[in-house]
Amino acid sequence: MASDRIDVRHVAKLARLALTESEVLRYGSQLAGLLTFVDELRGLDTEHVGATAQVVESRNVTRPDVVGPCLSREDALAGAPQAQNGFFRVPKIIAAAE
Repeated sequence: MASDRIDVRHVAKLARLALTESEVLRYGSQLAGLLTFVDELRGLDTEHVGATAQVVESRNVTRPDVVGPCLSREDALAGAPQAQNGFFRVPKIIAAAE
C-alpha cells in the first residue's frame, strides 16, 4: 500500500526513476513503515537527552610529531619511471590554455 503522506510516484519522477506498479506499492509500504516508526520515536520522552551532533563520541587522535629517517633524493628518484633535474617527471594532465 502506498503511503498517504508521501506520493511515491511524484518522488520517483523528481528522482527521474521509472518505477513499475509493484515497485510503487512496495516502496510505498516501506515508506509507510518508516514513517510509522518515526511517529513512534516522536512519542519518546527526550526531555533529559542532550543534543548531539553524532551518536558516537568523537575526539581528535594525535601522536607526537617525531622526525624519522627519510629517503635521500637520489634513493627516492631511483624507483621513479622518469626523473628530470632532481624531480619526478609525470605526464601532463592539464591542456594548455588557448
